[in-house]
Amino acid sequence: MNPVVGLDVSKGESQLQAFLDKGKPYRKSFSIKHDLNGLGNLLEFLEEVEDAANGNPPSVVLESTGHYHTPVIQFLEEQQYVYIIVNPLISHRAKSSSLRKVKTDAVDAYHLCELFYKEELEPYKKRGIQLLNLRNLTRQQESIAEISAKTKLQLHSLMDQVFPEYRGVFGSLYSKVSLLTLLEFPTSEAVLKMSERELADRIGALCKSRSDLWAIEKAQKLRDAALRNPFKKNLYESHIFNLEVLVTIVLQYQEHLSKIATEIDALANEIEEYHILQSIPGIGEKIAGTIISEVGEIDRFNDAKKLVAFAGVDPSVYSSGKFTASVNRITKRGSNRLRHALYMAVQSGIRDSRKKKTTDDIMARNKRLREFYDKKREEGKPFRVAVIACVNKLLHWIYALLKSRTTFQDIA
Repeated sequence: MNPVVGLDVSKGESQLQAFLDKGKPYRKSFSIKHDLNGLGNLLEFLEEVEDAANGNPPSVVLESTGHYHTPVIQFLEEQQYVYIIVNPLISHRAKSSSLRKVKTDAVDAYHLCELFYKEELEPYKKRGIQLLNLRNLTRQQESIAEISAKTKLQLHSLMDQVFPEYRGVFGSLYSKVSLLTLLEFPTSEAVLKMSERELADRIGALCKSRSDLWAIEKAQKLRDAALRNPFKKNLYESHIFNLEVLVTIVLQYQEHLSKIATEIDALANEIEEYHILQSIPGIGEKIAGTIISEVGEIDRFNDAKKLVAFAGVDPSVYSSGKFTASVNRITKRGSNRLRHALYMAVQSGIRDSRKKKTTDDIMARNKRLREFYDKKREEGKPFRVAVIACVNKLLHWIYALLKSRTTFQDIA
């Protein structure tokens, strides 16, 4: 016998349906809460199904539902049961195969069991928790980075109304020393109250790794900016208050992102694939961590085409009768975070690297990828089409490298 238990997960509870074998449902469907008693009832039911199936432990099938299935997954990991997380697109297709239009939790759990026998579903590997930890960190990093970028735009807009000339003082407006200086001297009036020597001392104290000469230079630039500033006095105290709030928030986000980056690096360094991916020119630590966490176990994919489909960069196909569509967009049905990371990797790979000091030659970071990109452009492909073709090529390389556990050789 090949038993299975289907779980239709929702917020705080799940609907259960068991099959002892294909076409042999076991008992009626029932629901459990995601609390201590409910998970205890789930364990009793799994043991009951195992006894009814002559000692064969059941696999558990459930949909990916954001974070609602997390308590169940953790419980199944602790109890060492095999579980399979199904893409909602696949389960929806199975539910839509029936002529009857019925949508209930009990029916959904029943269809998940049927799907187990129809499809070749791969269980999660033992490294699943490690990769899920990495994915949680990389997704949190991306989320905070997005919020930080929006906050920086607000700060940039406010600077135009308070101290627009300040942006030329430091190399980057958002460097730590720049933001700390702005926090102390948010207006021209605050700057001009201090002497140049006092300004240099304050800036030097904020960035002790720099020389006194550098601090004096920045103090001169800051005074010049204050003298050029069109807003000698600010009529709106609210602008100053909001400016200080936004600067503080940006500094906090930078600190959080730094901590997350350290945590990601410590976790990812234990994963062999993390180092393999970084051997591909154009893929750094952040992109490698995102790709590994989103792809998961490479053994889940039988060939590179399945990995391409998982990323959602495979072309859609529409053909009916004598009509065949000539414009086929990518499906975008996979992980959007994975697509974004791959797009950034291609952009970095085909971009020209800095000139070498000894020669005037400019070489692409990833020569092979740049040659492939140039070939597509010469064929008349638009920029985005050529980049997506490069993403497809990059995924094939990633699949080959992770399968063979070898590093990338950038042969000219």
